[in-house]
Amino acid sequence: MRRSRLLYVPFWVSYVFLYTPIVVLVAMSFNAGESPYVYEGFSLDWYGVLAQNERIREGLVNTLIVAAGSTALATVLGTLLAVGLVRHTRSRALDALGMLPAVLPDLVLGIGLLVFYATIRSTLGLHSVLLAHTVFGTAFVTAVVRTRLTHADTSLEEASRDLGATPLTTFARVTLPQLAPGIVAGALLAFTLSVDEFVIAFFTAAPTTPTLPIVIYSMVRFGVTPEINALATLLLLVSFTVVIVAQRMTRLTESLS
Repeated sequence: MRRSRLLYVPFWVSYVFLYTPIVVLVAMSFNAGESPYVYEGFSLDWYGVLAQNERIREGLVNTLIVAAGSTALATVLGTLLAVGLVRHTRSRALDALGMLPAVLPDLVLGIGLLVFYATIRSTLGLHSVLLAHTVFGTAFVTAVVRTRLTHADTSLEEASRDLGATPLTTFARVTLPQLAPGIVAGALLAFTLSVDEFVIAFFTAAPTTPTLPIVIYSMVRFGVTPEINALATLLLLVSFTVVIVAQRMTRLTESLS
């Protein structure tokens, strides 16, 4: 029986509702005028203005430092945690604790980290934001790598051990190559989440080292400008690119399982 075309109406309405604001934002970033609401012609001038903004450049550098550092740490910790949960323990409590930072509200996690830093009398800066992003990034990497690990061929690891390889050699030469697509996908996801994250960074960053989302927040409080639209367009481009690559890697993981 053929499906009624009316069933596709809610589907397309939902997509139009979700993506129309994004399309408008991207279009207004190429506006020749100064108004963010009235289109006066095509121009790339606001991208040039954006490149000359020192605050944005500083925020971008801070964001990339935090994202790169937290992604590296989260990838290592998340991979090891996934291996430990799947290969060495079957505790549901530990599984829940490992995933908890991913499901906690950002506000709760941000306040908790701020209280923790205050308790140990640690100063705030890029290092505090980096460690905070590592906390929730580790949970997402663990989830992605664990999915790949549950479908990995354990007979290869058993054969490696039977042939005399040490556990470390088996992990490095057998397990890791099987997990590579999942590790890359998890790392890309952690990087994207770190670049876009605002709430946790707001609570754990120092006033002298703001990340890019904090800089954007301080700018939009006085009104949206085409310069902000241009910056948002570039962030969308980066985010979509990383998400698509992560999705491709996830599909590769599923096809190899």
